[in-house]
Amino acid sequence: MTTIPITTQQMRFRLNPWITAWLVVLSTTIALYYLKEWMPWAFKYPKAFIIPFRGWLNDFMDWLMNSADFGLFTFKELTRLMSWMIEQPYNVVKSFLSTGFQKGQGSYAVEVFPRISWVAMIVGVVLLGRYAKDWKLGALMGLCFFYLAIFDQWDSAMQTLSSILIAVPIGVGLGLTLGIAGYRSKKFEQALIPVLDLMQTVPVFAYLVPILIMFGFSPVSAMIATIIYATAPMVRVTILALQKVPGEVVEAGRMAGCTRRQLLWKVQLPSATNTLMLGVNQVVMLSLNMVIIASMIGAGGLGFDVLTALKRLRIGEGIEAGLAITVLAIALDRLSQAIARRPSPVHGDDLRPWYQRHLYALIVGITVVVTWLLGIFIPAMDAVPESLKMSTGTFWGDLVKYININYFDQLDAFKNFLLLNFMIPFKRFLLSLPWIGVVAMMMLAGYQLGGWRLASLTGGLTTFLAVVGLWAKAMITVYLCGISVLIVCLIGIPIGVVSARNERLHRAVGVIIDTLQTLPSFVYLMPVVMLFRVGDFAAMLAVIAYAIVPVIRYTDHGIRGVPPHLVEAATQVGCTRRQLLWKVQMPIAIPEIMLGINQTIMMALAMLVITALVGTRELGQEVYMALARAETGRGLVAGVCVAFIAIIADRLIGAWANKRKKELGMA
Repeated sequence: MTTIPITTQQMRFRLNPWITAWLVVLSTTIALYYLKEWMPWAFKYPKAFIIPFRGWLNDFMDWLMNSADFGLFTFKELTRLMSWMIEQPYNVVKSFLSTGFQKGQGSYAVEVFPRISWVAMIVGVVLLGRYAKDWKLGALMGLCFFYLAIFDQWDSAMQTLSSILIAVPIGVGLGLTLGIAGYRSKKFEQALIPVLDLMQTVPVFAYLVPILIMFGFSPVSAMIATIIYATAPMVRVTILALQKVPGEVVEAGRMAGCTRRQLLWKVQLPSATNTLMLGVNQVVMLSLNMVIIASMIGAGGLGFDVLTALKRLRIGEGIEAGLAITVLAIALDRLSQAIARRPSPVHGDDLRPWYQRHLYALIVGITVVVTWLLGIFIPAMDAVPESLKMSTGTFWGDLVKYININYFDQLDAFKNFLLLNFMIPFKRFLLSLPWIGVVAMMMLAGYQLGGWRLASLTGGLTTFLAVVGLWAKAMITVYLCGISVLIVCLIGIPIGVVSARNERLHRAVGVIIDTLQTLPSFVYLMPVVMLFRVGDFAAMLAVIAYAIVPVIRYTDHGIRGVPPHLVEAATQVGCTRRQLLWKVQMPIAIPEIMLGINQTIMMALAMLVITALVGTRELGQEVYMALARAETGRGLVAGVCVAFIAIIADRLIGAWANKRKKELGMA
């Protein structure tokens, strides 16, 4: 009888403590499955031990609105005062852009002064684009606003723009203030981080409920929700921008005798202007991303048009309004980016007369006055003439009808194949897992990647899903998110790889994913519902379409970011193009790709809350039902559960990516 010697490598494999630990956890989980009848509490958390957070939050909200008194004001009076302070400038801007200045209300309203004409508005944005960068940007701005006019989206777009012009400055100011405080105090910054994480991961629907109760159904409530959603990036960017100000610049300011306040406002903030403007750009884009959701509590405008079209399944109207939001987003995005990159004027370099220095503003002012006067006699100057208007709504509706009539059987067979063979089995598998086993696996993963601190975080957040009584809905959320992200990776990673290795394709893919990223999330729901009806499959397709961009972008960036000397060295030793990809580029790009997958998970979870509108039965449904019934506790608890799933994924993937970068010597 011969003996087979055990190599050192095999011994290491057999004695690897992590493999042993995982085998123990998995074996215990499997054992629990067979002991289900004797240990039912391991699968379904006992109702007697559920912590009634939702009831406590409901009681707290009732106390806040009915009994809370802060001396000079009750809390209810304070919210009304805040609402009034935001409503006044909003009414002025809305009157100037949309309705005109009126006296009286409702059917008794009389126009005292007209709104800015569409012609003057287009001239103004063209010159603003020229001022920010060049005539190319001016032409783009003009074309975007002309699109809104000829596709009959002008009135709704101006109403949406009015709320953006109020919400963005407030969000920027609040973010700047908190960012400065965080920069000056490390303790305050550490306290801010979890709050910012929750602001960016808790679904917006969850805090629409308390805002609706506190501020009522109105555009002001919508703007407050927008401000909360869009402020977090400005806080982070402000802290980062101030930290990146060169030390020699700060030291020079101190040597010049600046006080702490002067050092901030005269030296640090001006030096960080370009980075801060990127934060302003993020606030603008996130505010536009909120347009449709905010319409649920009174925003109106383009978001209300999309939501109405979705409820009535009028795909043509919905796509047109959704594209109008995209066009407005593109215009404001390019403008804010151009302003961020615009060089600061040098003091004293322009000694021309005032009318030459402010030529564009003068032209806009003259155009506004002239079009106002002409509008008295020529209605086309005040409102877009009907002869210029067009619509593609019928085309989109007919296209979906044609696909349904001619390809219904094929689409239905494809849907049933995926549902029966992949989606439903995966869903049943997750629902059959013992919650205590999943908690153990999350803790072990956290400990392996980040030590006891990460293990405690992942274990605690996973346990929270069970102790609030939402374990089953959380698993359905994980099932829909997981299967969507898997399909996104199967589609997006190959596209990113091919795009990174072909310059012409890279440019084409860049244009497509930029467009996808600016489309409102609700727009993705309409075609999938029309083609596949409501249910998990339609929700999955909407999530895939919405969340595919980060995987493509990060894969492309990761492959292109491989150091050229490594590519050159691999080529010199005789690697083929295929070997270069799999042996050099992909291993080095994997941490970057994982960060893209992380972003995809965040976007998928955000979209899943919206897909509750098409019949999914996960945490998003809880949030949506809470909004419909005005149950603050129910909405917030479900929203926090979604946020905790996002945080668990973010921390685990981030820890793995950092660990991998250190192994590759890239950290």
